[in-house]
Amino acid sequence: MILFTNIIHRFFQLLTLVVLIDVVLSYFMAPYHPVRQFMDRIVEPMLRPIRRILPRTGMIDFSPLVLIILLQVLDYLIQSILLRL
Repeated sequence: MILFTNIIHRFFQLLTLVVLIDVVLSYFMAPYHPVRQFMDRIVEPMLRPIRRILPRTGMIDFSPLVLIILLQVLDYLIQSILLRL
């Protein structure tokens, strides 16, 4: 069971890293760059529901921050549930 929880934890860490890389790339790469499009295809489906709920705040997009927090909370919850089994 510990191996399974470790795999899940690594998956959430990888998702968090992908979101962070996507945010950094959005500052430095053009939106039509192939690397950026690839990252957006991974991250955008997770950000879209959050963007519908969050109010607009001008030029700053807080949805990646909310997504990272949600991923961390979900990781913690799954870890605590699986380790109790």
